[in-house]
Amino acid sequence: MEAVISQALAEGRNLTEPEALELLKAYGFPIVEHRFASSGEEAVEAASAIGYPVVLKIVSRDILHKSDAGGVALNLCGPDDIKAAFRQVIESVKKHKGDAAINGVLVARMAPPGTEVILGMVRDPQFGPTIMFGLGGVFVEVYKDVSFRILPLTEEDALEMVQEIKGFPLLKGIRGQGPKDIGSIVNGIMRLSRLVQENPRILEIDLNPIVVYEKGCEVLDARIILM
Repeated sequence: MEAVISQALAEGRNLTEPEALELLKAYGFPIVEHRFASSGEEAVEAASAIGYPVVLKIVSRDILHKSDAGGVALNLCGPDDIKAAFRQVIESVKKHKGDAAINGVLVARMAPPGTEVILGMVRDPQFGPTIMFGLGGVFVEVYKDVSFRILPLTEEDALEMVQEIKGFPLLKGIRGQGPKDIGSIVNGIMRLSRLVQENPRILEIDLNPIVVYEKGCEVLDARIILM
């Protein structure tokens, strides 16, 4: 996977989402099933192989925040939906940024509901690589309920990161919901730690959301910024 990073750096860009997901997969992260498609017809074929419902997301080196650019379509349940969404996503992104280089779309399985968390990394100028964990989705923007640790990490450090957020009771299980798989989160933090230490040209990582279930978890979205 070093070749993927080297190629992106040579082209003066960050990793596309398919590249980011492949890098994460190489480090053992559980990744939502997905396919790349460069046309509406390919998107239909990908969705048929994955199984409905699916999500479409724009793949472009120039679009970091896909939702802001209208580059995401959710809960698509048939070929007609796929073709219409493909056209709409492309048109919305072009309207948002006319000169954006568009590769195609990522077709991904709609994940079952679970508890959304976020994992991330930034390279602090003073302290170096810093890992962040918190509740994901809109929660991270609204509540900013996150914890931080400087590398290197132990599994004990990773568990403490999970336990010290205010939203930890959501992961322990409340109001009839079973406890979520805390061990899978700890494993994710340790995998991210290793990935960061072995790839010093990565500046930022944003995995949001990761959906955690009673057993296991899945990365649904990934953004990796290079330096």
